[in-house]
Amino acid sequence: MARTTEPVAKKIFKEVLVVELLGVFGAYFLFNKMNTSQDFRQTMSKKFPFILEVYYKSIEQSGLDGVREQEQEKWLNSKN
Repeated sequence: MARTTEPVAKKIFKEVLVVELLGVFGAYFLFNKMNTSQDFRQTMSKKFPFILEVYYKSIEQSGLDGVREQEQEKWLNSKN
């Protein structure tokens, strides 16, 4: 008897869907955390600066300019 590939395809589709949903919720959680906590953004600037760059670009696209500069100035002043 020949096996049909339909159950395998459904299983793969469900797994891909779950992975994509986890990615979307993870990205939302990360953005929300960075959007509400300047301390978290400072931690991200040290550990994952490329992710923080994406955050800054996204808020600049939404029309909020100057956030990056204000935070960098504040972080430099807190070191001194």
